Amino acid sequence: MTLLPKQKPSKKNLSGQVPQQIPLPVSLSDEATFGNYYAPEDAGNTLVINTLKEMLQDDGERSVFIWGAQGCGLTHLLQAACHSAEIDGYSVQYLPLDELSEFPPEALFDGLEAIDLICLDGIEHVLGKESWEKALFHLFNRLRDADKCLLMAASQGPHELPVQLPDLRSRLSWGLVYQIQSLDDEQKLAALQMRAKRMGLELAADVAQFILHRAPRGTAQLFEALRNLDHASLKEQRRLTIPFVKQALNY
Repeated sequence: MTLLPKQKPSKKNLSGQVPQQIPLPVSLSDEATFGNYYAPEDAGNTLVINTLKEMLQDDGERSVFIWGAQGCGLTHLLQAACHSAEIDGYSVQYLPLDELSEFPPEALFDGLEAIDLICLDGIEHVLGKESWEKALFHLFNRLRDADKCLLMAASQGPHELPVQLPDLRSRLSWGLVYQIQSLDDEQKLAALQMRAKRMGLELAADVAQFILHRAPRGTAQLFEALRNLDHASLKEQRRLTIPFVKQALNY
């Protein structure tokens, strides 16, 4: 699903007009939903999900900053927030800044205050560049004046990021700030089995353990292995057993 240009009318924009954006190859993963995100209670990630679900409600937080190590699911959460908001009829814009850092920020951000939810992924990739920091600063101000929602993600917390513009650093911490906890091996196993169940796959504990010990340990790579197994299982009409996993994934 390509997000730019965005044509869907906004609930909060009474004119129903959403500005035309420069066309970009940005899309959301169909798998990136809140239901597909494993959030163990003791990690505090459930609180984050509830906050993101409530952002667009009248009493919801308008600015949320989430951060964490690679593989903790930041991109998944941002895209899930976009899917959830769209289902409720709101306009959204997801911007992966690591992929868009060569675009002119003023043009990229032009008119975004007319959109209900803006998600900026990978803010660290554009910091230290004067044009980007000024554009971000002005975007934050416009979104706040328009009472729109801003969800940001980065590899570090706001106070650790290499921000050059002091006023921008303060804007990054305007709302709620959450650190997303990475999963340990036991939680990765549970996440793998949960994702398999939602895909309609029967993944026994010993098979899941086998995958975890041989696939790259990042959750993105584990879920990619699971997708490959799903395709292979459908093609060959076979259950997920250790011998089949060995064959299908060349372990």
